[in-house]
Amino acid sequence: MSTPHVVVVMGVAGTGKTTIGPLLAARLGVPYAEGDDFHPQANIDKMSAGTPLEDADRWPWLDAIGVWAHGRAGLGGVVSCSALKRSYRDRLRASAPGAVFVHLAGDRALIEDRMAHRQGHFMPTALLDSQFATLQPLQADEAGVAVDVSGSPEEITERAAKALDALPETSR
Repeated sequence: MSTPHVVVVMGVAGTGKTTIGPLLAARLGVPYAEGDDFHPQANIDKMSAGTPLEDADRWPWLDAIGVWAHGRAGLGGVVSCSALKRSYRDRLRASAPGAVFVHLAGDRALIEDRMAHRQGHFMPTALLDSQFATLQPLQADEAGVAVDVSGSPEEITERAAKALDALPETSR
């Protein structure tokens, strides 16, 4: 990417947003923000208990990420955020109109296996079905790319960087 943009690394739980986000930020030479850090404690408690978030739970979280993204406009940055629905991405774009999305996508079995083996995260594998049910992939009119999550973190990051570079300038 030739100009600094805010990149939102999105996808269902377990796709590697927290792993790929910092690697992509380092590759692009911009700061990284962990989307989970923007959640209020009530959201974390709800998800930890195995209860999916409702839109009303997500709006303040998305708005907080949007404030960060707006502050990075013109400077660049990478932030992780599930951004599963178009309406969530629209809300982020309302704060940061130039945001570009990297949708980390993959096979459900692979993602579930990764979730089962990660440690210290509040999102249980039981919520994966609700994540996939909520997911609305990027549409043709949305600035962004889908990147397969098979392979090593370095391979996925390389795929993401190449896909971003290949976007037409008008999409970034």
